[in-house]
Amino acid sequence: MSKLRLSFACGPYDRTQALRDGTIAVEGVDLNYITMQPAEIFWRQLQYQEFDASEMSLSNYTSLVSTGKSPFIAIPVYPSRVFRHGYFFVNTGKGIKSGADLKGKRGGVPEYSMTAAVYMRGLMQHEFGVKPSDVEWVQGRHDRLGRQLPADIRLSQAPAGTELGDLLERGEIDFMMTANNPLSFRRGSPKVARLFPDYAAMEKDYYKRTKIYPIMHTVVIKREIYDRDPWVALNLYNALYRSKDYCYHHLTETGSPKASFAWLQPMIEEEKKIIGEDWYPYGIEQNRPTIEALLQYTHEHGLTDRRVKLEELFAPATMRDIPLSEGQRV
Repeated sequence: MSKLRLSFACGPYDRTQALRDGTIAVEGVDLNYITMQPAEIFWRQLQYQEFDASEMSLSNYTSLVSTGKSPFIAIPVYPSRVFRHGYFFVNTGKGIKSGADLKGKRGGVPEYSMTAAVYMRGLMQHEFGVKPSDVEWVQGRHDRLGRQLPADIRLSQAPAGTELGDLLERGEIDFMMTANNPLSFRRGSPKVARLFPDYAAMEKDYYKRTKIYPIMHTVVIKREIYDRDPWVALNLYNALYRSKDYCYHHLTETGSPKASFAWLQPMIEEEKKIIGEDWYPYGIEQNRPTIEALLQYTHEHGLTDRRVKLEELFAPATMRDIPLSEGQRV
């Protein structure tokens, strides 16, 4: 019996490398792994449903699920996840010294509905007492889904061709929250600084208190493919789990480091101590607080029509965790 041919668009991650290079295969599938950057993947998939399966913005996907008309179904795999405290930037002349000082300010965001911004507004509201309606927002690019926001959200579009980091440097916005360090910060502008210089310590404390490790992206399968061949979801889930396990195996052989860090071993040991043996977890239970937070925030911020339930996001056959292999319990 011939294998089902599927295209899969995803970033070039260490945790998916074994799937990308063919070391790990998806049972019953001839997989074409298309390596692309996430922003392009999301645009092409949301606008044209170009790929059979792909990496996908968790917040955008959740918005689609809330409508009851999502053209995709997800599996609980998270190619990208990042703590967000280190991505708040301020103009140093605006007197912003704490998260509470963001109230009443003018803030830049690449895209209001992007997952990073959802978690960061969640931090603002639930850690610092600043609601989304307390800020005047300037958006850098047009929203991928074109969603109508609540009436109390003040959102304008930055001029075409404008870098939000440049607006921040010039003081035209007071702060910026983003998924990557702005160019003005990278080139060492004295007018742009992190709001939280000791962000790593704050993120570790935040995780210990909340068990929230922000998930940026999930993996989706086109609904028409899933409806026709539902086994694809479980087989792709298993293969991506095995690929991450394979990555763990090589990363933990720190006598000959497979990643370019001087202190890779203590870094892995610290993350295991804080997060657990599976320090970049897929699946449901270890990620439940993180996903529930995202579902709460998307509804609070007007990005979903209703409060989506976690069980609505993922293919039922994948709603189970796969134990970490014995070889990784080191």
